[in-house]
Amino acid sequence: MPRINLLPWREAERKRRRQEFGIGVLAALVLAGVIGLIFSWQMQSAIDAQNERNQRLKSEIQKLDKQIEEINGLDQQKQRLVARMEVIQQLQRSRPEAVHLMDQLVRTLPDGVYLTSVKQTNRRIQLKGVAQSSTRVSAYMRNIENSQWLEDPALEIVETKGNSDRGAEFVLYATQTTTGAPTNDDATAQVAARGPVR
Repeated sequence: MPRINLLPWREAERKRRRQEFGIGVLAALVLAGVIGLIFSWQMQSAIDAQNERNQRLKSEIQKLDKQIEEINGLDQQKQRLVARMEVIQQLQRSRPEAVHLMDQLVRTLPDGVYLTSVKQTNRRIQLKGVAQSSTRVSAYMRNIENSQWLEDPALEIVETKGNSDRGAEFVLYATQTTTGAPTNDDATAQVAARGPVR
């Protein structure tokens, strides 16, 4: 005789499948949560590590900025010292020029001419004086032209006053040269010959 199963097996199977599905969904949610937590932890660790690197870079950049400021300060100080040295060398080179200028003013002055005023602006010299005649002024200009320390004489004015006893007043310009002055190499050699400054 055939057996007939009258138990509600389909309902039990459905219930079992629902339970398995619920367990699977719950396991998937738990797994997704765990993966999300791990990913979040890794991202936070990476962010913290990057922030730490950034902070270290900022501190190193600040140190480098301070060093750059110190280097710039040293460069400026070096430029000031070089400028001072150049001024000192220029003064050292031009020290004998005043003596030569005064000597040449006396040597180039012909008889019958005397100076009333000498004014120097940079290398340009203004000479005011009185001469017995304009030919004496011409002789003075020729002497200046032949001088080693003066050049480019330019007459501005020759004026004879009503009283001819005094002669002709003149104003002329000349340029001071550096002929015979020591060059940079000569000045360097002189300093080297003297030895170190103590």
